[in-house]
Amino acid sequence: MACLSFSACSTVRCSSNRDGHEPNEQNISSVKINGTSSYPSAKFELSGQRNGAATVTSENLYISTQEVRQNIPTKKQLVDPFRQGLIIEEGVGYRQTVVIRSYEVGPDKTATLESVLNLLQETALNHVWMSGLLGDGFGATHGMMRNNLIWVVSRMQVQVDHYPIWGEIMEIDTWVGASGKNGMRRDWLLRSHATGLVFARATSTWVMMNQQTRRLSKMPDEVRAEISPWFIEQQAIKEDIPEKIEKLDDNAKYIISGLQPKRSDLDMNQHVNNVKYVRWMLEAIHDKFFENHQLSGIILEYRRECGSSDVVQSLCEPNEGGLIADGIQQDNNIRLLSGFSRSSGVIEGNGLLQSLNPGPSSYTHLLQAKGESRNEEILRGKTTWKRKINSLPLQG
Repeated sequence: MACLSFSACSTVRCSSNRDGHEPNEQNISSVKINGTSSYPSAKFELSGQRNGAATVTSENLYISTQEVRQNIPTKKQLVDPFRQGLIIEEGVGYRQTVVIRSYEVGPDKTATLESVLNLLQETALNHVWMSGLLGDGFGATHGMMRNNLIWVVSRMQVQVDHYPIWGEIMEIDTWVGASGKNGMRRDWLLRSHATGLVFARATSTWVMMNQQTRRLSKMPDEVRAEISPWFIEQQAIKEDIPEKIEKLDDNAKYIISGLQPKRSDLDMNQHVNNVKYVRWMLEAIHDKFFENHQLSGIILEYRRECGSSDVVQSLCEPNEGGLIADGIQQDNNIRLLSGFSRSSGVIEGNGLLQSLNPGPSSYTHLLQAKGESRNEEILRGKTTWKRKINSLPLQG
């Protein structure tokens, strides 16, 4: 871990000293970071200048630069003005106010699904941040760090009624609950700050994995003691029996091969971020389909993590009925496309999704890592679609 060491013996000089006396001196015997850490041997003195700049020197001071820059709280925080977040739901839920930025929207000026998923991840991490439980890991608590554990998502479902538009202010509520003996459920509710209109709901299931062995782990008692006081018996999406997603095989209608993770696709746990999986899933769907249709629901079932060396294949099968006409013409001899994106003219030339009906539609998806002897499932998914609505309801 990078560390910063500097000496402390400085002076605070006030440029407005009109009496010509010796400048004021201020000795700070301890440095506290967000009320969490103290360094009693440190002394600071700042030498002010006319331009407002300050010179800092130090003596016998050793502070982790990461700790200073992150300033992770060790006690529960009720309000975070920097992240526009606050604790709700009788002290255990979290609400964050966000503005949809220009880089989070697509050509139609509405937020993309990837942006929504990124916001879900960010608010979840900020919830743990404000709880005072966050260790040095990617959402891992102190107990998890001591046991060398990390969180991995096993299932996620998102239902989208409306997409927020560029510049819109949105409130995101998130909370956690128990999921079996060794898992945790996290839910989200996204709504308009101005009207209260609900944009989307999401739910997910998380389990723990040993960071070294990369195997799933039971929840240690000390971790359960940390997180269970935050559990709420409330569901954003009620699902008594989770919908089963069938596994696709090489007979799927649309297949794209040769997808490889980039360095920028890896997260702090050294595996491919789950948002990248969604991008790969949608690669098999033609651009023209996106011009008139929006994704209204997605279910993701994670089977294994994807590493930087994996070569991924994306399979997609339109379900019978709905938007996709049964009579699409396609040459099966060139069905297997290696490395082409969904904007490729080769895909367009083979008639993918060229005939549309006005009804709803859904697709079944599979991501798999190509192996020499066999393929390994990374993710099963299902997407549901609806035609775009140009106007947004003004009230919920």
